[in-house]
Amino acid sequence: MAATNTDIPTLDGAGTIPAYVARPDADSARAIIVIPEIFGVNEGIRQKCDDWAAEGYLAIAPDIFWRFAPGVELSPDVESEFQQALGYFGQYDADDGVKDIEAAIHWLRGEGVDRIGCVGFCLGGRLAYMAATRTDIDASVGYYGVMIDQMLNEAHAIANPLMLHIPTEDHFVDHAAQKTIHEALDPHPKVTLHDYPGLDHGFAATMGNRRNEEGAELADGRTRAFFAEKLA
Repeated sequence: MAATNTDIPTLDGAGTIPAYVARPDADSARAIIVIPEIFGVNEGIRQKCDDWAAEGYLAIAPDIFWRFAPGVELSPDVESEFQQALGYFGQYDADDGVKDIEAAIHWLRGEGVDRIGCVGFCLGGRLAYMAATRTDIDASVGYYGVMIDQMLNEAHAIANPLMLHIPTEDHFVDHAAQKTIHEALDPHPKVTLHDYPGLDHGFAATMGNRRNEEGAELADGRTRAFFAEKLA
């Protein structure tokens, strides 16, 4: 596995998006876009890319905050940094963000990849859902995605497989929002929802106080199996 930083062109060609890239030992026709939380491309997100590369995927994590806080790396376990991250979330335009995901798809196609998945966390989970509704990505996975209940009018556009991991005690996605998501997406033939009773937002973080080992291993195992099937 080899890791590097690169810059990928935006869709309109007006700028470039910094990204962390982890390449497997052998060339791969499969790739995973790892979409960060509100904490930037930090150590935990880089580790997720490295883990996908170890599984044989070309993995890339775009810096979703590059327009106003390029290169920022924050910790959810440091209160001041957590508040800083919430501020960035308030500034962030998810419509721009999904265009950045599409730019990453185009870049990967140029690298010779023909099967592409994305996996996102928190804000990245929302972007994974939006990628499923607005791009031609082959498969998407969202962990504790926020605000999806407010975007269900786009669900009809989901053409490729989508999996969502939903912790039932997510303090950013309340029970009413979860109920709305289930009612809209349970009948959808391309969507799989998994609930995690008693778990909270961030349970599958690579490291830190939020991680729940049992829940993370269960969800990550489901994600690996999902991509192994859908990106074959």
